[in-house]
Amino acid sequence: MKKYALWLIFALVFALVLGACTRSASGSVPPTPTASGMGGFPTPVPTGVANISATQTAVAMPPQTGGGEAEEQPTPIPLATLMPTPTPIPLPTATPKPVVTAAPTKVSHEVPAKYTLHEGEFPYCLARRFNIDPDDLLRANGLVRGQTVYPGKTLIIPEGAKPFPYQRALRAHPTTYTVQYGDTLYTIACKFGDVWPEDIAAANGLSLDATLTPGQTLQIP
Repeated sequence: MKKYALWLIFALVFALVLGACTRSASGSVPPTPTASGMGGFPTPVPTGVANISATQTAVAMPPQTGGGEAEEQPTPIPLATLMPTPTPIPLPTATPKPVVTAAPTKVSHEVPAKYTLHEGEFPYCLARRFNIDPDDLLRANGLVRGQTVYPGKTLIIPEGAKPFPYQRALRAHPTTYTVQYGDTLYTIACKFGDVWPEDIAAANGLSLDATLTPGQTLQIP
């Protein structure tokens, strides 16, 4: 009986030692509860919450640059189509001012006591030029109306004669004149009436005996 009790005690001690060794070898440590769930298992998430989380994650993530299909980007609108084209405002055009040509200064001439007629001159021409009555001029030289007086004849110009009784100017001036065949400065002066040949020569830089060319343009003061 005593022998049987020793064997029973020995068996219990052996069983205890063996059990302690087995637990040490396995190293089992009771799992620590985590946020995912008890015992290490993930806690199931409701379907609605999972969809919202996935959508927020997709929005927060930057677009993929390779591999997948490129996301369509909006086409930029040119700035010129958004802003209206300004209508140009025409600038006022300056009207050119007419050039006013000053008329040549008319020279005051002294009426001579005698005058020799040139080709194309006659008593009435001298009467207009010198502003004297033609009848006084004819009487001073013993002439009558209609009498022919040739070039080279010297006429006396009476002092104190009456002024010319009619319109002295035969053509308006100052102006220009186109020379015709046979013209001289003396004949042109007679055509205008109250113009002196000396003034025509000075206005055109000519001498009194200058030869004129048909078609030539002269300034008449």
